[in-house]
Amino acid sequence: MFLREPQHWIPIVLIFALLFGAKRLPDSARQLGRSMRIFKSEMKELKADDAVDTKKNDDSSEK
Repeated sequence: MFLREPQHWIPIVLIFALLFGAKRLPDSARQLGRSMRIFKSEMKELKADDAVDTKKNDDSSEK
């Protein structure tokens, strides 16, 4: 598989360093982490809303 060995990651890291520069890389990684955190919390909320909607539909069909 591709990207299993550390030697495969070195060119990718170098390309990112050249494109974004050493100053912007930590900021970009931080922003990516925030985005992933927000995405995960939104997915949890959607699942919780679906569970509540399903429960409400089950309760209304029983009556």
